[in-house]
Amino acid sequence: CLQQAKEVIPSAQHKETPVYLGATAGMRLLRLQNESAADKVLSSVGSTLRSAPFNFQGARIITGQEEGAYGWITINYLLGNFKQVSGWKRLLHSLKSLSETSGALDLGGASTQITFVSKDLSSESPENQLYFRLYGKDYQVYTHSFLCYGKDQALQQKLARDLQATWIDFCFQTMENSSLPDPCFHKGYERTINISDFFKNPCTSDKKKQLPFSQLYIKGEGDYQKCRESIQKLFDKSNCPYSSCSFNGIYLPPLQGDFGAFSAFYFVMNFLNLTSEQNPLALNKVTSTIESFCARPWQEVKTAYHHIKEKYLSEYCFSGAYILSLLENGYEFTENNWQMIHFLGKIGSSDAGWTLGYMLNLTNMIPAGEPARPPLSHGSYVGLMVLCSLVLVSVLLFAWLLFHKPKCLQKGIV
Repeated sequence: CLQQAKEVIPSAQHKETPVYLGATAGMRLLRLQNESAADKVLSSVGSTLRSAPFNFQGARIITGQEEGAYGWITINYLLGNFKQVSGWKRLLHSLKSLSETSGALDLGGASTQITFVSKDLSSESPENQLYFRLYGKDYQVYTHSFLCYGKDQALQQKLARDLQATWIDFCFQTMENSSLPDPCFHKGYERTINISDFFKNPCTSDKKKQLPFSQLYIKGEGDYQKCRESIQKLFDKSNCPYSSCSFNGIYLPPLQGDFGAFSAFYFVMNFLNLTSEQNPLALNKVTSTIESFCARPWQEVKTAYHHIKEKYLSEYCFSGAYILSLLENGYEFTENNWQMIHFLGKIGSSDAGWTLGYMLNLTNMIPAGEPARPPLSHGSYVGLMVLCSLVLVSVLLFAWLLFHKPKCLQKGIV
C-alpha cells in the first residue's frame, strides 16, 4: 500500500499528505485475547508508517460503533445524500425525509455492523444512538456492532456449537475416527482443525470441552436446509428487554429506507452472482440459488472455480447461508423489504466501506454547519435577469396595446 501511495501521490506532496491507520474487529479480538500483543502490533505498524515519507497521524483500534458510523458516512457521502443545495431547490430539499439517507450493512471476518437513520429511536437504548450534524442538517442514527458475528468468526462459533452438542459422542471416539459431518460444506470436502488453537479464540473459548483427540476432521454434507438450521442457533431470539430486538437481546428499531450492504456482504453475493441492480432478485430466488450452489459436489465446484483459493472457495456455501440468516433472522429483513438491500462493491470509482468515512471524519472534510454561499450562482443570476427582462417587455407591450388601440376596435365604446 505504501509503495502504491508513493507512486500515485506526487513526490512534492508526500510530506503534506496525512496517513491514518484504523484497526477494526480482528484487532479488537486480539486485544481481548492478548492486550500486549495488540499493542505490539500497533507499535510495529506505527514504526513502519513513521518511516514512510508521509505525514503519519497515528494508529488506533476503532470501536465497533465507530466502524458502523464511518461506513454509514462513506456510502451516503458517495451517494451525494449529504450535499447542500442552494437557490429555489433548497425548499424542495428541506421537504425530504431523513430516511432518504441509506442505511449501512457491513460484514467483515470478525464483526458485522448495522447503521441507519431512524425516526423511531427512543430512550430505550441510548448506547446505540449517535447524533451527527452534517452540512447544517441533524441526523439521529441507530448503530450496533456485533463482535464475533463476522463471517469467519460465525463459522468458528457454529463449529464450536456443533462440537459442544455432540461432545459426549466424541468422548468415545479415537484419534482415527474423530470426524464431524457438516452440512455447510460441499459433499466430498474435508478439513482438519487443530483443537487447541480452535478454543483459544475469544469467540469460542466459552464453549471449550475436553476431548480425547487433538484434531477434528470436518466432512461436508452439502445440505443447505440443515446448514441454515445450524446457523440460526447462533442468533438468540429468546429474550428481548426492549420493544423490538435484532438478536442476543440487542435493541433494533423498525428498519427504514434503503440499505447499502458492502464488504463481505458484497464479495460473497457477487461470487454467487446475486448483486445485479438492473434485475434485482426476490428473496426466494436468492435462497434457491445458494441452496443449489451448496448442493454441488466439492470436486465439481473445485474444477469450476480452480482459480480461487481452496479455503475461500470451500466457505462460500456457509457464507451465503450465513448472510441470509443474518439478514433475515438477525436484522429482520423479509420478502417484503428484501429489495431495500443493495449490494455495493464500489460507488462510482470509490470502494464502499468504513475507511473513507474514517478519513472524512478525521480531516473534517464534511462541515457540521452549512458553508456560507452567495444567494445566487452566476448562472442563476443570469437566468433570473433574463426572466425579469422578458416579464418587463411583456408588461410594456400590454400597456402599449391598452392605450393605443386601433380606432376600429374602439367603435361601440361610449
